[in-house]
Amino acid sequence: MDKDWVKIYSTSAMYKAELLKGLLTENEINAVIINKKDSAYLFGEVELYVTTNDAVKAKHLITQIDQL
Repeated sequence: MDKDWVKIYSTSAMYKAELLKGLLTENEINAVIINKKDSAYLFGEVELYVTTNDAVKAKHLITQIDQL
């Protein structure tokens, strides 16, 4: 991953990452999901990345959602 991208969220549930990616996209933030789960045993993490410029805004949006 390029150094202009930062990890802002990590989860073991793919659906959570997809929902957050959708939220970020709706707010005009480019987001990328990196699936680091083992395909045979299904353990590991799914990570959500945004550009460095959008990291603060993205973390703020995710924090607001987590408080609901």
